[in-house]
Amino acid sequence: MAERSTAAVDVADNSGDEPLTAKADQSTADGVAQNPERDTDSDEAQGSGGIEETEKASPPELHSGHKLARRYRLEECVTRLDGFSSWRAVDEKLRRAVGVHILPADHARARSVLAAARSSALLGDPRFVQVLDAVEENDLVYVVHEWLPDATELTALLAPAPLEAHDAYQMVSQIASAMAAAHREGLAHLRLNPNAVLRTSSGQWRIRGLAVNAALRGISSDTPQRTDTEAIGALLYAALTQRWPYESDAYGLSGLPKGVGLIAPDQVRAGVHRGLSELAMRALANDGATASRHESACTTPEELVKAIGEMPRIRPPEPAFTAPPEYQRTTYQQGTYGRPAPRPGATQAVPTPPPPLQSRTGKALKWAVSALLIAALGLGSWQLADALMDQGNKSEDTKQTQTSDGNDKSGGKTKPAAAITIEGAKEYVASGDAQAPDDVAKTYDGDSTTYWRTKRYNSGPKLAPYKPGVGIVYDLGSAKKISAASIGLRYTGNHTTIHLYATDSLTPSTGVDSMTEIGTATTSGTSLTVKATKSLKTQYVLLWITDVPMAPSDGYSGAGYKQAITDVKFTG
Repeated sequence: MAERSTAAVDVADNSGDEPLTAKADQSTADGVAQNPERDTDSDEAQGSGGIEETEKASPPELHSGHKLARRYRLEECVTRLDGFSSWRAVDEKLRRAVGVHILPADHARARSVLAAARSSALLGDPRFVQVLDAVEENDLVYVVHEWLPDATELTALLAPAPLEAHDAYQMVSQIASAMAAAHREGLAHLRLNPNAVLRTSSGQWRIRGLAVNAALRGISSDTPQRTDTEAIGALLYAALTQRWPYESDAYGLSGLPKGVGLIAPDQVRAGVHRGLSELAMRALANDGATASRHESACTTPEELVKAIGEMPRIRPPEPAFTAPPEYQRTTYQQGTYGRPAPRPGATQAVPTPPPPLQSRTGKALKWAVSALLIAALGLGSWQLADALMDQGNKSEDTKQTQTSDGNDKSGGKTKPAAAITIEGAKEYVASGDAQAPDDVAKTYDGDSTTYWRTKRYNSGPKLAPYKPGVGIVYDLGSAKKISAASIGLRYTGNHTTIHLYATDSLTPSTGVDSMTEIGTATTSGTSLTVKATKSLKTQYVLLWITDVPMAPSDGYSGAGYKQAITDVKFTG
């Protein structure tokens, strides 16, 4: 009889969304780590606990395409180490990507791995990558966990440069708070390193492998709170300096010079925030290292959270100010029009203004000119008024109307379409999971490089039967007449079909079938215009995608049927 954990409670439909995969020890140019589970670090470099000596069990004979529990299809092995293996897999029941750790049931650590996985699953803190299932079945023990398609490891984030002070502050604040909550429930990580810390596309930091990663490697500690606190200090040190605070190189980072000892981050790199530098040293105060500025050491995550709270809050950097273009003077100047331009380096004479009119003759001449101007203005005004009156009489006599006759001077000119401002938006989920709810504002932020994306699907172009469609509801502020919508798309190929519907709120009270369709269009390019087929007014418009093209692998997911929206504009 298979022993199954109660941790598998998630029933969302990720529809085959596949995360980015690459080697954790090989960072890409854009800072995206590709193999979230590959373990290339050493415990000596981590500075926490050793690996127990255990009998090495042979890993089970598994391969891509192998299915566990008739549900989890193995796709790619990302780690094979010390008798266990870790895989990227697909949950065929919920059609989503997951991660799986597998080891033989007779492995010396199998019991402790199961216990750690179940304890981690019971915590249920969203700041940690969640354990979804923990199973002993057919002489195997396997742990199934979330696979975050849009998350990037700290290892990859640090490959090009250190973090900005505000980003480092957010990272240490969120990680310390999460670990303090875990320790209050009696859970420790013991393997907290740059490979285990992820930042999502919404800017949230999440921790992978709570308790489980240490159990897989047989790591223990007599002082688990001190071990995790020092690990957080090492993360902050690396984020500020792009160096690992030990002599050994690790996680793609260079270690400190041998024999120098632990020096403060603001002594390693110029411009490091002093408060964060001191905080890193207080967390790293261990094995003879002393805290900076005579502050007491932080030996638990709770103490570290308190120390962070006592710091002045670090605000995000102000957006760069772009100076307006300098005013360019024209070459025309009074008294110089028509004259040849001076040679470079030649001294140009300053024109002398003509002398004012003098004497009685000059004054009389000025008065005469003024009188003539006044008379001319009066005569012109009278003639203009007479002409307008005459035109009005003719109009009354002929009873002309300005519709479509040849006398209408504006005939043939159409009124330009008026742009409609989008006041807000929210993703509409008809069934299953949302696509990227935190990114909907990127579809109308005026920046064509940002976008909201769908998940990756295994077949297409039609999304059904995975989903009836995906889309976003836009709030136009008040009821407005819609004539058209222009939509920027990220991917070409096959075809993309988009419908516009009028609905009653940002969270529609009816299904798509009960909404009034404004228009629909299909394209194979990167732009699409949907024209209204009927005249109606609405405050809320649903942009509904039912077909997506086959698109290549990118920084978010592998090749498959998917689409992303960059710019949405409505006109009325």
